[in-house]
Amino acid sequence: MRRRELILSACATAALPARAAPSRRAVLRLAGPWSTVSLPLIQLAEHGGLEQLADKVEFVGWHNPDELRLIAIEGRADVLAVPVNVGANLYNRGVPLRLLNVSAWGMLWLVSTRAGPKTLADFRGEEIAMPFRGDMPDILFGLLARAQQLDPRRDFRLRHVASPLDAMQLLLGRRVEHALLAEPAVSMALRKTQSFPASMVAPELHRAVDLQQEWSRVLQRPPRIPQAGIALLGALRDDAQASAQIAEAYAAALTQCRAQPLACGEAMARRNERLDAQAVADAIASSPLEAVGARQARSDIEFLFQALVAQNPALVGGRLPDDAFYGGA
Repeated sequence: MRRRELILSACATAALPARAAPSRRAVLRLAGPWSTVSLPLIQLAEHGGLEQLADKVEFVGWHNPDELRLIAIEGRADVLAVPVNVGANLYNRGVPLRLLNVSAWGMLWLVSTRAGPKTLADFRGEEIAMPFRGDMPDILFGLLARAQQLDPRRDFRLRHVASPLDAMQLLLGRRVEHALLAEPAVSMALRKTQSFPASMVAPELHRAVDLQQEWSRVLQRPPRIPQAGIALLGALRDDAQASAQIAEAYAAALTQCRAQPLACGEAMARRNERLDAQAVADAIASSPLEAVGARQARSDIEFLFQALVAQNPALVGGRLPDDAFYGGA
């Protein structure tokens, strides 16, 4: 059995009855990927904002979606930054989880050594480094390709890699000419090609295809993909007062990061030596970041889920999640 199947089969044992959350806890555990959606969580862990809920607030980064699934299933976080489809999948498989908001409305770009191409069709027959096989970058690429009568497996040569940073390294090392990257890997790649000594060997790179604009062009939707947000786990999901406080604190921290991007970039870079603070700051400026309550964003989320169900129902756990999945205002 593959690793992911083992992970998902464990969900049934993880769905324990939720108990009333205490008004205050010793530790509040936050977790998220090394991308822009996690920046407010890092700010809350470093600079406060949730003191009314816990004596200590901790942040841990996850590196790939399988690690994310294990964190959720094993209950190793209370607040979790998560791709919305992974959140739905876990919820539908019994993990006690509720989506609080959507805050990352698209952060994917196809970065190329060529300046001309602007749509996915322009890359037909070419090799593309693709992170997270079977998860959000790969899924959205496939969805947008099929929507314009392209077969993602036959019309492109996809080179699957472990993470956006690994895809970035292939691009910088001239081992591929194109890579699908998420911020801040996009901004890091562009900065490295302009700085010494990397600029001596790295190719000139271009933001070739904005997947948010492809989403708008191909599907006739606003250029906003409800890609990732914040979920609450375990007893915390049923604590309405704590949920509201977390939503408010996260939105305030996001506003702070948009106002002081370099400080937030430095905070993330201190925790992950592979990241560059200035590139993270660039990513904040180029990413559509807005904390929208899951209930308010439900129509956008369900449009995405319906497209994924038509492609493969297993991507969201077999069905659209019910009302209890959606939290926030």
